[in-house]
Formats: sequence, C-alpha cells, structure tokens
Amino acid sequence: MDAYPIEVDFPDLSAHASGNSGVPYVYTFDSGVAGPHVMINALTHGNEVCGAIVVDELLRWQLRPRRGVVTLSFANVNAYARFDTAMPDKARFVDQDFNRVWTAGKLDDLAMRSAELDRARAMRPVVDTVDLLLDLHSMHEKSAPLIVAGPLKKGAELAVRLGTPGTVICDEGHPEGRRMRDYEGFGDESSPKNALLIECGQHWERSAVTVARDCTARFLLLAGVVDESDLPSGWLAPLPHEMRVVRVTEPVVANSMDFRFAQPYTGLEEFEKAGAVIGWSDGTPVTTPYDDCILVMPSLRQLRPGVTVVRLGRVEQRISLSPSNQENAT
Repeated sequence: MDAYPIEVDFPDLSAHASGNSGVPYVYTFDSGVAGPHVMINALTHGNEVCGAIVVDELLRWQLRPRRGVVTLSFANVNAYARFDTAMPDKARFVDQDFNRVWTAGKLDDLAMRSAELDRARAMRPVVDTVDLLLDLHSMHEKSAPLIVAGPLKKGAELAVRLGTPGTVICDEGHPEGRRMRDYEGFGDESSPKNALLIECGQHWERSAVTVARDCTARFLLLAGVVDESDLPSGWLAPLPHEMRVVRVTEPVVANSMDFRFAQPYTGLEEFEKAGAVIGWSDGTPVTTPYDDCILVMPSLRQLRPGVTVVRLGRVEQRISLSPSNQENAT
C-alpha cells in the first residue's frame, strides 16, 4: 500500500506542554458563567494531525468561552512525537490504541501499564467533568468525512443537530476496547453527557483540516459556549444538503494476517445485493450480509489478528437540511 501525500505542516506543540489544568497539554478555561463543559480533543491517535492543527490554532487565537467551560486538549502527544514521514502509519500509538482503553476497569487496574493507559489516567479527572466531547480524528484511507455517533439515540440526535458531515455512523465500537467517546456518561443513554467523534478525511489531506475547523466551530456554537464572533473567521463551511444515518450491524475482524479486500476500497462503497464478495479471510470469502450494504472505513494499514478491518452498515434514516440551514454557514 502506497502512502498518501502529506499536504499539511505538523505544528510544534511544545509551547502547549505545560497545560493549565494540572495535566500537560490540556487547557481548561472557565467563563464563570453557567453553561456546559465542552471539550475539543485532538491526537487520540498520534498521526491524525488535523485536530492538532485546530486545537493549536484555538490556543494561539486565545479562544475563551462566554458561557460555561471549554477544554482544549492534545491526547497522545508521545505518539505524535514519533511521527516519521518515512513510516507515517507507525505513529498511531506507542504501546496500544489510546481509543481502546476507556473503561473504568482498565483505568482502575494500575497493574496494567502502557503509555496510552498512563496518558488516559492523567486525562481522566478532566474528562470526568466534561458534558460535551468532540473528538477530532482522521482516516487511514481517502474517504468522505463522517460522524461516529456511537450506538445511542442521543449521539445520533446530536450529530444531526451538528449538521455536518453528511454521513452519521451509529456503531457499538470495537472488540479491542472502548473508545473515549463512549466512556462513562457519554455511553449511557440516561446521562445528559454526550459525545461525537468526527473522521475529518484522510490523515494528511488539507481538506481534513477544513472539516475539523468547521465541525469544531459548529460544535462550540451548538453548545452555546461561544458566539460566532469569538471564532477565527472563515471556519464555517456550507452544510450538506442531506444527512444520512448509517447503522453498523457488524464488524469484519481479521483472524490473521491473511486478509485481503476484493478491491482497493476506501470507504462508503455501497453494494446493491447481498452476497457480494468484498474480500477473503484465510482464503474464505467475506460477503455482504444484506442488500444495500455500506462499507465503513475499510483499511488494512493496521492489519493484525483481532483488528476490525471494515464495518458493515445500512442506511437507517435520511434527513434533508432546510435551505435556511444551508444559508446559515458563512
């Protein structure tokens, strides 16, 4: 597999190392006025730079909330520091995926140690106070951006209220472990807490930064913690004409290193009929289980036994966005 071109500069984050929250690289700003605690998180994976660019820009812009609390954070900075243009996919994590450790049991078991667990434990006291989380990600392959809303109704509803990107993925997560966006109250339908994860595009494409800026601006405005005049100009982009909610029904997990796709899929490919062969696992065909099946984030760049190589889903809902919403973007 060829590497994608790197179209963006990776910011030097050393100026943000101290943080102001008691946690390195984590900044919390309290307006002193009632409102939610909103967290914009970057670098859940060390090679996903678009979020780091946006959080770096907001810190340099000196964004401050008018209402509530805003936290701006860089998560897996150790992995980010390992980024090498010759091996760009290797900087995803140091010891294990930071986005698979977010269960209380793993975080409480201090006998379990890794760079990612240690970092999650350091960030946990801040995350525990957050009401609304936006986790900025990007993808291995060059695919259209999407929202990962989790399995709950409240996540899908928040995604539709955000209004962009146009594809919302509702899923149960990964067999390897729980994501940050599903941690504690974020993953409890009865809790008022909520979270979205945005896959902004391919890791190093310039357009992923545009998506990350737009989604971040809209998330802060939707939460009511800032006014549009508080944000850098030009961040809001036009909304899509339609949103579709795709429900993931099952993951395809590699049993071994012997997995290959039938075509160089990049994501959101649709198959009209059940039984279409999309790949082979240990020589056995992998087929679509139903009509109108959609591939969600297929990739073999992190292939190893137990890794989800693609998720399968189908459209659950389509929502047309009104012309007034279209014109609301500036």
